[in-house]
Parts: sequence; structure tokens; C-alpha cells
Amino acid sequence: MDNGSGEEVTAKIHSLITQMPQTFFLPQSSNLGLAAALDLGVRNLSNIAPDCELILFLDQDSEPLGGAIERLCTALMELEQSGKNPGAVGPQLQDVDTGLYHGFHQMTCWRWRRIFPEPSEHLPIPVSNLNGSGTLMRRAVYERLRGLDTDLFIDHVDTEWAFRLLANGYTLWGVPDAVFKHRMGQRGLRFWMLGWRVWPARSPARHRYLYRNALWLIQRPYVPQVWKFWAVVKLLLTALVHGLADPRRFAQLAAMWQGVREGLHHATLKR
Repeated sequence: MDNGSGEEVTAKIHSLITQMPQTFFLPQSSNLGLAAALDLGVRNLSNIAPDCELILFLDQDSEPLGGAIERLCTALMELEQSGKNPGAVGPQLQDVDTGLYHGFHQMTCWRWRRIFPEPSEHLPIPVSNLNGSGTLMRRAVYERLRGLDTDLFIDHVDTEWAFRLLANGYTLWGVPDAVFKHRMGQRGLRFWMLGWRVWPARSPARHRYLYRNALWLIQRPYVPQVWKFWAVVKLLLTALVHGLADPRRFAQLAAMWQGVREGLHHATLKR
């Protein structure tokens, strides 16, 4: 799937896929957004691969390391056989710029936290969210829940999907020994907070969607209250960090404020 990259890029992609059997290319004339592109790809399986049972979400800046996809498939099937009712499994993501791992999210009654299992850990870990890139699931599950929310465009598309899976009785699992190289935002910045962490550097446009979509999710009843609380804390912290330390602080803050306005306007329309 290509989201309106232009004729030069699509021509290069066409030349590449001629060397790759069982590969199909769906170019679009405009940018439909990440959610719509993924959804369109899945829905086209009825025509190009009707027997396909598993689907894997994969961003353009993700690189599965050796055996990672096979490990995800094995983990999903083992969880199914053990009666865990998995909605999706996902890999351990390693930041391209810093080499640090992003970890997995888990939720307690009051805390939204990250855990950082060793990449040698073989057993899948129950989680409360999965990054979109690397998420593996049954096609039947995707279709049963009617796919991604395409209105979100980008950012928190995976968050909404994960919470919808949980609300419908499915479980989510991280697979530590399935490792993908992945870049959050435009690049990853390393910082210290009780250990080295990765802070994703995003453009103002991405922050607009991030803030708007977070406010949209806060309004939805199936989204956990714990996530809503910590989402507000993180939005405030993000504004503080970029307001103090980002050379593009005025553009960043303006985009964040625009996202807030759009999110609040959406809430007004829903009343």
C-alpha cells in the first residue's frame, strides 16, 4: 500500500515487487491516512488472497529481525491452543536510533506502566496495548470487529484497536523474543528517568493528530479510565518538554493546541 507518494516512488515500488512473488501493490493517489490504508489492504484480501488467515500490520520504518514473524505466528497459535483467546500478538520493538527497547504496556487498577523483558524471554507476556507495526492477528478477528477506525487517520490507531479488542473479550500478548527494529516519530531521543528511555521526536503535524485523537479516545466508554488519566498527564508533559526544549516550540505548541480544539469540538458535536 502506498499513500500518495507520487509517480516516481510508485514506479520504483512496481519495479521491486516484480521480483517478489505473492506481493501485491495498492497505490493511492492521495494520502488516506495509516488506518484507512491498512483497512483497505485487509479488505482487498478477498480479491487477491482469499485464503489468507493471518494479517500483519507493518509500517514502512519497521524491520523484523531474523525469525521474528515466524515467532509471532507460533506464539499466536500456541496461545489459541492453550485457550487464552488472543486478539493479537506483537513484537518487542527496538529503537533504530538509540538501540533501546520500547517495552510493553501493562495496566493495573491505577497505573499505566511499561515493562522491559529481556529479548531472550521466550514466554509471551499479557499486555494492555500493542504498537500497530508488528501486530499479528487472525483476519477473522479483524473482520468480526469491523476493522480499524479510519477517522483517526494516524496516531492512536493501534491504541483504539487494542482497547476495542480487550472490550470484546480478547487478550493481547507481547512476544519478547520476536524483535523488530522500529522508529517512533521522526527519530528517537535517549533520556534518563530511572533508566535510559526513548522519547519520540515528532513533527508538529503528528502532534496535532496525537492530541486530537487522544481527546477522542478519552470520550469513548470502552477506553480504560487508567489510560485516560495517564494520557492527560502525558499530553501535558509533552507540551512542557517541547515548549521548553524544542527549537520549533511555537509551531509545536500551535499544532498541539489545534489538536485540542479539534478534539473538544468533536466532543461538542457528540452531545
